[in-house]
Amino acid sequence: MDDDARRFLDSHFPGLRWPAALAPLLRSRRVARGAVIVPQGASGHPLYGVLSGALEIRLLAADGGVSVIEHVGAGQLFGLTSLATGAPSSYEAVAAAATRLLCIDAAVYALLMDTVPGFGRALLREFARRHDGTVQQLAAARLQGGMERLTLALAQLRREQAPAPDGHGAVPLRTTQQALAELAGLSRQRVNTLLSQLESQGRVQRRYGTLWLLPD
Repeated sequence: MDDDARRFLDSHFPGLRWPAALAPLLRSRRVARGAVIVPQGASGHPLYGVLSGALEIRLLAADGGVSVIEHVGAGQLFGLTSLATGAPSSYEAVAAAATRLLCIDAAVYALLMDTVPGFGRALLREFARRHDGTVQQLAAARLQGGMERLTLALAQLRREQAPAPDGHGAVPLRTTQQALAELAGLSRQRVNTLLSQLESQGRVQRRYGTLWLLPD
């Protein structure tokens, strides 16, 4: 098992002991920006861990429309539902940047579930947390106004990226107005207006490629 894979597993599943049989089964995959990693409707794909880079989880409409429902950054997992159930994927996963993935296929998944005590509980906890965040985003899209939807989108990015605050307590988020607009279900112009309001209140600061959440 290479160092990146071990760090990834240890960060998600601290305290677990990995069997010697795991190392030769694990593999990684490099993909270019724009590559479709999981086509919507596909089945049989692995559980993926993002070692570096970033992905967009998208829903494709019959009319060709695209809705981004989640951004998956480095250090995150995705794809458990299709692996565990064998059901076709309900979403499309696309690389938003050059990305390296850890692939946990059916054989690796079975080994971990059957031989590593605590792995199943830790995996369930991880995906329960993410499911709750997705439900909050869906509720916001149906019931809440623009500022509430943007605030939830920022909170989701903060959970996903888990950035460390700087010496003044400001938290950096790697994002763009377009990415925020897609995540919050708002227009880019509306997001720009809302961010201007937050800036005037001293709650955020925009820099190229980064949005800083400022301390109260």
